[in-house]
Amino acid sequence: MMVIILKKAPAALRGELTRWLLEPHPGVFVGHVSAMVRELLWKKCCEKTKGGALMIWTTNNEQHYAMKMYGQTDRSVVEMEGLQLIKIP
Repeated sequence: MMVIILKKAPAALRGELTRWLLEPHPGVFVGHVSAMVRELLWKKCCEKTKGGALMIWTTNNEQHYAMKMYGQTDRSVVEMEGLQLIKIP
């Protein structure tokens, strides 16, 4: 399972993502893809977004998920003792 949340995403990028993922709410994309496709989609998001991006996906760790952030976001991902947490300034 994977979730991508985009802020200020151009329509072309949103259209590309809907080929692989569902968009239940504007700027929120959900789906299940392979790791290679997930990384390629993330690369496109980082190249084409005008705002910020957050990606969360399932993985085999203590939390059962991992996160990445890119661009202009109000929050950041920090790692403490092997756990990923959200830091709010």
